[in-house]
Amino acid sequence: MVVAFVVAVVALVVGLGQRSLIYYPDPMDPGPVAERAPNGEDVSFTTADGLTLGAWMLRPAAANGIAVLYLPGNGGNRRERLDVGEAIADLGYTVLLMDYRGYGGNPGSPTEPGLLLDARAAAEYLRKAGFPPSKTLYVGESVGTGVAVQLAVTDPPAGVLLRSPYTSLVAVARDLYPWLPAGLILEDRFDTLAQLPKVTMPITVLCGSADTLISPEQSRAVADQAPNLFEFQMVSGADHNDDVWFGPYLAEKVDRLAKVAVPG
Repeated sequence: MVVAFVVAVVALVVGLGQRSLIYYPDPMDPGPVAERAPNGEDVSFTTADGLTLGAWMLRPAAANGIAVLYLPGNGGNRRERLDVGEAIADLGYTVLLMDYRGYGGNPGSPTEPGLLLDARAAAEYLRKAGFPPSKTLYVGESVGTGVAVQLAVTDPPAGVLLRSPYTSLVAVARDLYPWLPAGLILEDRFDTLAQLPKVTMPITVLCGSADTLISPEQSRAVADQAPNLFEFQMVSGADHNDDVWFGPYLAEKVDRLAKVAVPG
């Protein structure tokens, strides 16, 4: 009885503060992108619930007419994604580095419904900027893979790249906190496997064999269930936030996906 009571109390405490265990935003405004990247432009867009979010648009020297919407993970802000954004832009892609609500000087607090509204507003911004869905790719990182999959259902792009995806946040919580009744208390679930059958465009799945946050088995399960898998690659020895994910390697994978997903 004592053990059951203690578990119940811990579950209640975690339940009340659960989003602080999921999202680790850097709320500071990263400042003008031009201070870091001469090809960058500060942009903003407004969500359906009225939040104005800041983002960075990276323009390539020789544009190929294709846009990449980069949907980040649960930590930091767009400043930490500038290197990978520049690597993608170097290959000719226009890159929108967005930040969710509560990140990078943006108002609000992150939740699953909120992140989905933010992503939809970013996708709409790209359409208004002249990039139709047939010329747009989504790149999801970690938590952002769940955002990317759901966004691909409501706002289908030409292709989707998922870096370190998970089957659901409930499954991630069960791996990390096996004593926690995650299925009962989690409000934000990002049930990727439930949404994935509706995502019919080409999908690339990448993961690290040494990922300590999202098990490679979960990423492989996502690849196995993808209706139109283009490529699955597990990087030997790579952990969740290793440098390999934030530079030329990922940019090259985006380029490979674009060549099959975007009409020539």
